[in-house]
Amino acid sequence: MRTRWVIAILLAIPLVDTLLLLPVAGAIGFVPTVLLVVLTGLVGMLLVRAEGRHTLGKLRRKAATGEVPTNELLDGGLLIAAGAFLLTPGIVTDALGFALALPVTRYPIRTVLKRYVVTPYLDRATGGFVSGNVWVGGFPDADADAEADDVVNLDPEEYGRSGDDS
Repeated sequence: MRTRWVIAILLAIPLVDTLLLLPVAGAIGFVPTVLLVVLTGLVGMLLVRAEGRHTLGKLRRKAATGEVPTNELLDGGLLIAAGAFLLTPGIVTDALGFALALPVTRYPIRTVLKRYVVTPYLDRATGGFVSGNVWVGGFPDADADAEADDVVNLDPEEYGRSGDDS
């Protein structure tokens, strides 16, 4: 179900970009529109490059001190997405790219992604170890395992073995 939404959004973005570029080209002209798209792509890529270097430096510092660079890794992924959006010509993709490239908007996006996408996924994959929601006492399904028929006796004498291994 979630995959259908992602595909729909990925198909809708170029459509909306085209529908917005046509009126802009009609208002300011074809050549200024092309120059605007190229200029936003170049400025955006310079911004992504500078933010990438800054994020890589923070990642190295955290790794050197032994800390887990979770935020920096998420920032790196968001910057890669920003670069892809900024290289794609269009108004909507440029707006998305700048939103992911600028720290002012990238940090809240990272927080939301971490809370609603990354942490629940990792919790499902690790059985609750990421959020600390781990079963710590007994067996998680103690009532189901409490039947006497399920108890296995591992006493060696019961299986006809004597205590010596000669």
